[in-house]
Amino acid sequence: MFARLILLIILAFVAAGVALYLQRRRPDPPSAPSYRAPSQLDRDDFGGRGRPFLAALFASTQCNTCPEVWALVEPRASEQLDVFRVDVEDDKGELHKRYRIDGVPTTVIADAEGVVLRTFFGPVPDEAFDEALAELGIGA
Repeated sequence: MFARLILLIILAFVAAGVALYLQRRRPDPPSAPSYRAPSQLDRDDFGGRGRPFLAALFASTQCNTCPEVWALVEPRASEQLDVFRVDVEDDKGELHKRYRIDGVPTTVIADAEGVVLRTFFGPVPDEAFDEALAELGIGA
């Protein structure tokens, strides 16, 4: 009888240990998306090197925010700033893969050598975009 009591106590401790282990073993919380932007672009992918700066919008025809961002970016084309839209669904869609764009809209401003100077994820406030252009010395 004494042996059974010891066995029950041991089993109770083992069960409590297993329960405690299972309770503490929670799955990791879901990770937030890690949007990435390229640090370098090949300007030839975007219609050449005609102007000193390039604003490229990586977009999708399915994106609700992309037309708003394009309406902000497109009119700022100038003698200094070339603008280019890359929809993932069109024939230039492979650029999304090459530059590892994993969220749209992603807007980048690059210099003549293709070095990315500014990046915007998602909707872009007019003031923020214009401020970035001014800081880079780009007149609209």
